[in-house]
Amino acid sequence: MTSYSPAKKIGELLTKEFKKNPHFYFFSPDETTSNKFDEIFTAEKRAWALPTKTWDLPESPDGRIVEMLSENVLFSVMTGHLMNGEPAMMGSYEAFFPIIAAQLLQQTKFIKQSKEVEWRAPMPAVNLLSTSTCWRQDHNGYTHQSPALISTLLSVPSNLANCIFPIDDMAAEAAYNFMMNSANVVNLTTFNKIDEPRYLDQEKAKKMMEDGAVVLEDSSEPDIVFAAAGDLVAKEMMEAIRILKEDLPEINIRFVYINSLSYRAIGKTDNKLGQEKFNQFFTADKPIVANFHGYPATLEGILESYTCKGRLRVHGFCEEGSTTTPFEMLRRNAASRYDIAMDIAKLYRRKDLAQKYQKAIDDNHAYAIEHGEDMIK
Repeated sequence: MTSYSPAKKIGELLTKEFKKNPHFYFFSPDETTSNKFDEIFTAEKRAWALPTKTWDLPESPDGRIVEMLSENVLFSVMTGHLMNGEPAMMGSYEAFFPIIAAQLLQQTKFIKQSKEVEWRAPMPAVNLLSTSTCWRQDHNGYTHQSPALISTLLSVPSNLANCIFPIDDMAAEAAYNFMMNSANVVNLTTFNKIDEPRYLDQEKAKKMMEDGAVVLEDSSEPDIVFAAAGDLVAKEMMEAIRILKEDLPEINIRFVYINSLSYRAIGKTDNKLGQEKFNQFFTADKPIVANFHGYPATLEGILESYTCKGRLRVHGFCEEGSTTTPFEMLRRNAASRYDIAMDIAKLYRRKDLAQKYQKAIDDNHAYAIEHGEDMIK
């Protein structure tokens, strides 16, 4: 299967935006290239007032790519630009976006009050591109592993924040288009920069962006509903389904991908998933096993807005990290394909399968320690 990078897709779209709109700015704490947005340097220069060297990137005193190793300063400058009615975006490593959490919360207060002032025009959205995530910090380790801003934004009752999780490059494009066309809201879009499979075509990605979720693998009468929000954890869910089809073929599984979350809801602030639609996606009473990019309690709290806690088994980042291999990160946080499959084995009282899956986890752990890479791909 051909693989694509959501980050490179975003870089391509940012490049087009620079060429189209002379007022568009991009802000980054020196991570434009490492986050794979660097195609934008073919269209615009980096802001730079000092003498340049032969090895420097294209630079100019009036460049519209603003890099500075201070998230606080960058965010302040960006919001000033937005308040002038011109669009901008900011990209950063996921672990360092929480540095601006207090500023973001103040910004949502400003948005809330400005909407009550008749003469204030809508302000372009505060758009944040969060990559180099907790799940793929193989060389940086525990200090670079934190999805905390997701939980912060989803906890604010003002309901002025969207957290978006594109599953592939087509979903990233749909998310980008939504961000550029939204106003008076904060959009945090989280994705990985590595090349991964493409699951959606352009139309399906657009529809998922509108609805907040999509069924990727269906059974008309499912026994269990799998759900995921986040590209890499979704891949683990699909691998778990593949394993279970071999070991428990009699079980019917539906897989729902959650593309966006807002305060106490699946979907966006202006288009939340209602109870009836939730039941269509997740059924009214079947067990739900979910895998989340961020902290499990955050997604669990949202799902409890729709259904009882007894139906839910939610996996995700449990603040267990290290400089380690990709599968080992999943293992440490009980978010791997085998951890998911083990839930089902235990649910159906299949001790033999639970032992089989635990052995697979243990074998990879031993292999990764010895060889420095995963046995499981």
